[in-house]
Amino acid sequence: MNLLKQITSFILPITVLIIVPIYIESDWSIPFGWNLILGLILIIAGLVIMVLTISSFIRIGKGTLAPWAPTKKMVVVGLYQYVRNPMILGVFTVLLGETISIWSAALLIWSVTFFVINTIYFILSEEPGLEMRFGDDYLNYKKHVSRWIPRVTPFNSDKK
Repeated sequence: MNLLKQITSFILPITVLIIVPIYIESDWSIPFGWNLILGLILIIAGLVIMVLTISSFIRIGKGTLAPWAPTKKMVVVGLYQYVRNPMILGVFTVLLGETISIWSAALLIWSVTFFVINTIYFILSEEPGLEMRFGDDYLNYKKHVSRWIPRVTPFNSDKK
């Protein structure tokens, strides 16, 4: 895959996780306490989720998370066996970690706004596009795997 496409696909998470938070929150003082520890745990967990999903997009899907360089193959392995949008859940988890670490109302509002915008985007654009690109395979996946709430057991696309 084109290296430029891979690099530009990181524009979205960098904007959401770094640029917007720096713009909307003026106080980045981080007092040591339970909120810092919990926040760091969430940030690390979210980053791990993001790395796993981005690597699945590149290795298996032969694409990126960015709409301008989408996957060529449907990805239904790893975390995608449990929930349809683990990448966004990873980003949301990092945002919540940032929010809790510095105890910021502005970042909490941004986190919720990010989640709502993505939910609307998925319903109106991404899911219909995936239905057109991947047909019955995506419809079966969508029927068995929730958009946001992870399954307890992994989805097996061979079982219909």
